[in-house]
Amino acid sequence: MSESQKQSSDVAKHQGSCHCGAVRFEVAYDPSAGASRCNCSICTKTAILGAIVKPNAFTLLTSEGDLGWYEWGGKTARRFFCKTCGVQCFGRGYLEQVGGDYVSFNVNCLDDLEIKDLNVVYWDGRHDNWEAGPRPAPWAIHTRA
Repeated sequence: MSESQKQSSDVAKHQGSCHCGAVRFEVAYDPSAGASRCNCSICTKTAILGAIVKPNAFTLLTSEGDLGWYEWGGKTARRFFCKTCGVQCFGRGYLEQVGGDYVSFNVNCLDDLEIKDLNVVYWDGRHDNWEAGPRPAPWAIHTRA
């Protein structure tokens, strides 16, 4: 089996939800791809453990009427949260650097995934240090590491 066939066979559909269950979604995601944390102000304050997929890999299973949303800065992404419990479940956006349209989702919202088994990498978004790429240890928040 080729490496690309092996990778694609690890993709499975996972169910996700907010805390109260008003927002539910399904995402085709390969946990071996890992997840990431960022030290930018929004990611730090919401403690998101994120992953990115193409829009066709994500399906919202409940009404968009149950969602609130938030945008900031350059408005390259819109984060969606449950209007009832406030949990941020996913975001949608467009960035050329990630291949155009994308859906980011909060891996912590997946109902069937063991978080401790994921490889987590860290980004320095607080300092717009995207060119440095991810690394295996967290970046500093208050000073550039």
